[in-house]
Amino acid sequence: QVQLVESGGGLVQAGGSLRLSCAASGSIFRIDVMGWYRQAPGKQRDLVASITKLGGNTYADSVKGRFTISRDYAKNTVYLRMNSLQPEDTAVYYCNARLTTDQAMNVWVTHWGQGTQVTVSS
Repeated sequence: QVQLVESGGGLVQAGGSLRLSCAASGSIFRIDVMGWYRQAPGKQRDLVASITKLGGNTYADSVKGRFTISRDYAKNTVYLRMNSLQPEDTAVYYCNARLTTDQAMNVWVTHWGQGTQVTVSS
């Protein structure tokens, strides 16, 4: 069984910073892309940033220059450093990982974390 556990969310004032972490654990064989998504109330879940196994990054236009995604390959952990936070960044942030397991080494499945709330006050 695979688990993704996020941490680091919370309440911050506009202009502040937070760092989110997401650790993947379980019978993981290999991980391809890891990413962060967010969902505000009444809106769809959108990509914030992603990072491939080779370190290639993708960012939503709204966070470019403010957010940085990074990854610890040895720990199967992905991070999201968020600077200059604004009220519009308020959302539940979810991490995901496209991976295979020891039981199914050639079957790629995307797993999701439970989400962590980020609230930015004005």
